[in-house]
Formats: sequence, C-alpha cells, structure tokens
Amino acid sequence: MIKPEEILKDIINKLNIIDDSDIPAIDLYMDQVTTFMDSQLSGSKRHNDDKILTKTMINNYSKNDLLPPPVKKRYSKQHVILLIFIYYYKNILSINDINTILSPICENYFDKNKICSLDRIYNEACDIETNMINDVTADIQHKIDASKERFTDLPEDDRDFLQLYSLITSLCFDVYLKKQMLEGIIDHMNPEDDFTPSKEAKKSKDTDNKTRKN
Repeated sequence: MIKPEEILKDIINKLNIIDDSDIPAIDLYMDQVTTFMDSQLSGSKRHNDDKILTKTMINNYSKNDLLPPPVKKRYSKQHVILLIFIYYYKNILSINDINTILSPICENYFDKNKICSLDRIYNEACDIETNMINDVTADIQHKIDASKERFTDLPEDDRDFLQLYSLITSLCFDVYLKKQMLEGIIDHMNPEDDFTPSKEAKKSKDTDNKTRKN
C-alpha cells in the first residue's frame, strides 16, 4: 500500500531551491539556459522524460510578454530569474495571471534598479520558501495523520483505500482554497492602475534609458 510519509520525504529530499549564487552571472544562449534549468530542477519532474524548459516555451513566454527579449540572442541572469518564477507559477496560474504578476516586475525591476533589484526580489522569495519548508511539511504530516483516523471500522483493504482518498481530498481542498485566494488577489491587481516606482527609482531608470540612447 502507498505510504504517504515516504512520498512526502522523497519530495522534500528532491526539493531544490536554486540559490542566487548558482545562477550564472554571465549571459547565456538559449541552449545553455535550458541545460541550466534542467540540471537544477530535474528533481521536480514527475516523469523522467518531462521537460523543465524548452526553446518553444521560452519563445512563447516572450510572445506573451512574460519575458523581455534577449540581447543578441543571449539571456541575462535576470532572464533566468524570471524563468524560474514562471516555472513555478505556470503549474498553478494561467498565462494571463502570470502576466499580471510579472508585468510590473519586468517594467520596474528587470534592469538593475538602484532601489530594488530583481536579484533582491528573488533572494527574498527564496528566503520565504526556505522558511516555509518545515511548516508546510508539518501541515502535510498533520493531514496524513488525520486521514488515518478515518474509516477505522472498515476491513483493511477498504480502510487503506478510503484513508488515502481522504488524504487526497484534504490536499485538493487545501490547494483549491489557496488557488482561489491567489486568483482573488490577482483579480484585484487592477491593470489600469499602473504601478509607479518611487521617484528616485524612476529617475534612475530614466537616466539609464538616456544613457543607453546616447
């Protein structure tokens, strides 16, 4: 019979939060980007032949304005950071929702903003995720334990199956609620109310733009 505790342990062991220092600081060609992503996130594959990232995916992200175009066919560290965000978001959110989230990030922080860089945003996100691992693991274990208290009066085969079904239902409901909350937050991010960075950040950005033109 399936042992959820072993599945949970295996997932945690394979979990890899890509450290900022592991992301190449040099610009990469597309093949190098896909190779890097596959090497770092292979543990999250459901099947061995699953693709973490392909050239087609990258091109589609650019077409959908999720990713700024490369410079001379090369992708910067900031491009890779955005691709990591997209990788996690796309498992839960629609392309339109991801666009709503990332548009202000790309517009205001993609280039090295002196107020807050994309590197810092990524590091803060990684810190949040790292601090959450123990809490999330404990919550899932609580759900596993709670499912084992169900259907205890039934024969072993029926009991084991229905306890597993109870766990699946519990996890699905948890994901459903969180997804509803995510979509509710995104729906309140009014695209007509353009996010405006602080005056100092805007001044810095305008100066950088003028420098590029010159």
